[in-house]
Amino acid sequence: MLIDLTGRTALVTGSTQGIGYAIAAGLARAGARVAVNGRRPQSVDDAIEKLRQETGRDTFLASPGDISTDDGARQVIEAAPDTDILVNNLGIFGATPPLEISDDEWRRYYEVNVMTAVRMIRAHLPAMKGRSWGRILNIASDAAVVTPVEMIHYGVSKTALLAVTRGFAKDAAGTGVTVNSIIAGPTRTGGIEKFVHDLVGSGLPWDQAQREFMVKHRPQSLLQRLIEPEEIANLAVYLSSDLASATTGGAVRADGGYVDSILP
Repeated sequence: MLIDLTGRTALVTGSTQGIGYAIAAGLARAGARVAVNGRRPQSVDDAIEKLRQETGRDTFLASPGDISTDDGARQVIEAAPDTDILVNNLGIFGATPPLEISDDEWRRYYEVNVMTAVRMIRAHLPAMKGRSWGRILNIASDAAVVTPVEMIHYGVSKTALLAVTRGFAKDAAGTGVTVNSIIAGPTRTGGIEKFVHDLVGSGLPWDQAQREFMVKHRPQSLLQRLIEPEEIANLAVYLSSDLASATTGGAVRADGGYVDSILP
């Protein structure tokens, strides 16, 4: 399968590490020019240098800014105004007992995990429609449909992101723009490693901690291991291409077989 994104410009939010970083690398390898986003200019510059070395490509743009704020979002949009492929990857997660989640935390999760995507779509979708081509991907989570008791606020925010995806896909109907979400399962990133150790104990070696986490906290997984960021990126690159032109409004799974249900 040949995926050629030459001539396309992509913006990947939250792409200085983890899944976003892997998606940025995958899109660049397919030929896209990729705007890398993070809150701090230095972290963006460091990520771009690392991406150049890993991919052998020099097609990266710096797009720093905190898109959970209006000013930060405006800054990011101005740095990559002609975006053909928008990947809303930025998100936060963490474990908190349900009755201890404050109103402020509920608001923060909604602002970061939902409204950042809404802002970016609102900014870029009109121009995509005008060009009769565009790809919007929202990185959701298995928590959207199988809500973990230790992170209800996260699960609710990702459920909302599925609705955002479906709604904007309807708005883009017939325009040549597709809007999809990726249901990502537990993925091995720096953030998840800390999360796993917080739940099963910091004294365990990583391989043992990972196995115990999957057995105790994610027993539905058919993969029975954490997913690598590159495995999510592979699906994102495909959905960003011309080959995925008939897929829109969907919640496409890369969850390791974790979700035992039929998604809408």
